[in-house]
Amino acid sequence: MRPPAIAIDGPAASGKSTVAKRIAQELGYTFIGTGAMYRAVTWYLLQQGINPQNTSAVVAALPGIPLSFGKDGAFSTVVYEGRVLTTELTEKATNDNVSVVAAIPEVRALLVEKQREYNKREAVVMEGRDIGTVVFPDSRFKYFVTASEEVRAARRAAEGITDSIAERDKKDAQRACAPLVQAEDALLVDTSDMSIDEVVNFIVADIRSKLA
Repeated sequence: MRPPAIAIDGPAASGKSTVAKRIAQELGYTFIGTGAMYRAVTWYLLQQGINPQNTSAVVAALPGIPLSFGKDGAFSTVVYEGRVLTTELTEKATNDNVSVVAAIPEVRALLVEKQREYNKREAVVMEGRDIGTVVFPDSRFKYFVTASEEVRAARRAAEGITDSIAERDKKDAQRACAPLVQAEDALLVDTSDMSIDEVVNFIVADIRSKLA
């Protein structure tokens, strides 16, 4: 029987990454940040001078991308040339192009396979935009974490990220491959007026009730 896979989906700056990390700590599961995977691929392509808009060039580069996806303690990591990528993943160029790269079916197929490999070995809390709809569609534990556009824009600005929330939402929701959408059986959690503790406690209580 496969270990539990907790699917946390939602738009940019909804708080899903912070919430997912806290839930993983609370339950003793491994946190997998899928956004970091897409950002790492985007960052690498840009480093190599590959235009993310050139889909054929992106696809051609995929087999040789020297990124490894592992974990450090209870948190997933992306490693390039022996170092864990961190600030590289939130550079402006990466922010501006990640939605384009993430919309390429071949990129998603590669990374979804990597994401599922984690759950073959252990229980995971995975956050992204298509976890409940594509990566783990059969999971009993699906949550769609969101917040108002104004709240999310403020959170983004506080992180020093200046991309447009509205534009990012539009790109993610309208892409042909695995668009951002709430799974029909996912529990909607609006974090606009909730503290992180409140969100975490609410979701953890629901997970434990389903595990009982």
